[in-house]
Amino acid sequence: MVGVTWTDPRARVGGTVEVRTRATGSGTWSGWLRLADDSGQGESGAARGGTEPAWVGPSDGVEVRVTSAGKSSSGLPAGLRLDMVDPGTGGVKGMAPAAFALESTTEPTAPGTESTTPAPDGTPTPDASTTGAPSTTAPTTGAPTATAPTPTTGTPSASPSSASPSSTTSPSASPSTTASPTSTAPTTAPPRPSTAPRPPITSRAGWGADESISPEEPGYLAGGRIKAVVVHHTAESNAYTCADAPKVVRGIYAYHVKQLGWKDIGYNFLVDKCGVVYEGRKGGVDQPVQGAHAYGFNSETTGISVLGTYTDVAPSPEAMISVARIAAWKLGQYGVDPAGTTTLTAGDAGTNYFRKSWAKGAQLPFPVIHGHRDGFNTQCPGNAFYDQLGTVRKWAAGPGTAPAIKSITGANPSGTTYYTKAAITVSWANTTPAALIKQYELLVDGKPVGTAAGNATSAGATLARGTHTVAVRATHISGKQITGPAATVIAETTAPTFTTRPALSLRTGTVNTTAVPVTLSWKAADSNALRDVRLTAPLAAVYGPTVTSAAHTAKSGTATAWNMTAYDRAGNTAAASVSGTPVILQETAAVKTGTWTAKSSTSYLGGKSLTSSAKNASLTWTFTGRSAAWTVSRAATSGQAHVYVDGVKAATVDLKSSATKYRDALWTRTWATSAKHTVKIVVVGTTGRPAVTTDGLVYLK
Repeated sequence: MVGVTWTDPRARVGGTVEVRTRATGSGTWSGWLRLADDSGQGESGAARGGTEPAWVGPSDGVEVRVTSAGKSSSGLPAGLRLDMVDPGTGGVKGMAPAAFALESTTEPTAPGTESTTPAPDGTPTPDASTTGAPSTTAPTTGAPTATAPTPTTGTPSASPSSASPSSTTSPSASPSTTASPTSTAPTTAPPRPSTAPRPPITSRAGWGADESISPEEPGYLAGGRIKAVVVHHTAESNAYTCADAPKVVRGIYAYHVKQLGWKDIGYNFLVDKCGVVYEGRKGGVDQPVQGAHAYGFNSETTGISVLGTYTDVAPSPEAMISVARIAAWKLGQYGVDPAGTTTLTAGDAGTNYFRKSWAKGAQLPFPVIHGHRDGFNTQCPGNAFYDQLGTVRKWAAGPGTAPAIKSITGANPSGTTYYTKAAITVSWANTTPAALIKQYELLVDGKPVGTAAGNATSAGATLARGTHTVAVRATHISGKQITGPAATVIAETTAPTFTTRPALSLRTGTVNTTAVPVTLSWKAADSNALRDVRLTAPLAAVYGPTVTSAAHTAKSGTATAWNMTAYDRAGNTAAASVSGTPVILQETAAVKTGTWTAKSSTSYLGGKSLTSSAKNASLTWTFTGRSAAWTVSRAATSGQAHVYVDGVKAATVDLKSSATKYRDALWTRTWATSAKHTVKIVVVGTTGRPAVTTDGLVYLK
């Protein structure tokens, strides 16, 4: 970790401070990383001013450039020094600048393009706290040499802790008993309860804080309460791994204490990109500890900083969720609405990022959760993160978004209504992160019937018969609740009925011995909502609730059972069936009158048919059944015939067809029950086309 410091803790760099490093092993130089000015932040007794420290990973070379906003180095603060931190040991080293160079432009240029022209005002004297003699050689242009810069010997640091810190969450993060008896918050004061639960927090011991370097007692907010949360980023590389995050925190701690001369790390809490929360300044995470993070407003706020730079990219959802959880917990201790506004008293005159200025003692309105830039002239917490603070406020304040029902298993929808027998499982979705939800409740008719965890997405219930409203209610970690849109669910166990039981009848169409055209008909109904009717044998088919018939074929001479099941929307069922056997009566089985001539062809049923052109020639069949169909051959020269049923004329049928057809069931008749019947056909003797060719009669037994 590296940073740049200077002598006067109240001084600011008017230009830019940039650093690049050479990676250990590969020797590859990084791009230039801009360091944000972090001067003082109101820390009492700060020894030096400085930038935010930047995590650069294992490195064996470093180059820094500081560009004045003016035309000469007179615009830079005195005592500029590069400070390097080894977070593994807590050791720090300082290097004063070798010389100053005047850039060709006021903006930083690409590596290798710096001018070597010395600044006209000479080289400032290094800060007295740096004990080694700085190099007097001016920086050369181009890429740095392969040799790592040799740091001067800095002020000896306190002995670091030799323990290997763990990044696991510790339940004992700085208990409040560490507070000083002379601090504004008594050591015996129990922690305030909060409207929101405390999130997991990695203690100072957990991230490896060397307490020997910051022996000074913590301070507490003068009013004893937190009025706002200031959100920061640490303004460093986002390339760190979550396993390295404790090292980053240790580096920031060592930099703040050893290089800037602060009594402790400035932030109250830190969060890595995996959402792990780290205890910052000691004094008790459950107490109103005064940090050093928001110049002029430290005495009424707590500071949360996310490790990384978020100018162009927002923090991870995990990080923002953790920020919201900490904010909800800390503000909940003092009854402050995270989505509200508050008034803070300026501890000093200042100007913020938006060029708004104020005098010391001014009463200024702020969002309860706001960015560092709202109270200080800094880009922190970065544009992308700042744009997401509205989301953080909503997440912290609750109640979040309403859960939406996605499906109800065990029930079938019809429009906006669901139908079930009794047992259902309701599944929902919610855009509010699960970590911010305390629990879900399944509501039936407005009353909870089941509870699920905040990360759950479904719950079950058993409904009594009747019409119900079913909804899901989410409880935010703050205790606020929100209920999603309700669904109407009807529970019923009454089975549907076949108001007309299934029946078979012969229909018109081409007849084969293996495929006789038949019609299957039925009517089904339900007290609430019929879903469908399903044919299960001799084949499978599904029919909608308004369908009452279907065309099929059946094998002649074979008894077939047609099984049907009616389903309602709730899943209740009713079954019914009908059986029938199609029987083909050849023309030779008929009683003949008049002249008939036999014809042979494979196109005829049984290979034979009878034809007649004689007027009043007739054929009569007698059978016992409930449906009959007369089968004929047809052509353009075919004539007409009268059809008599049980001695009564039923129809006159014209056999004429533009296309030649064989085995065509042209006329049918169906009765309600099976009985003995006669069907007689009589040749009309139509002028010009008297011929009638018959291929037999089919009846349904």
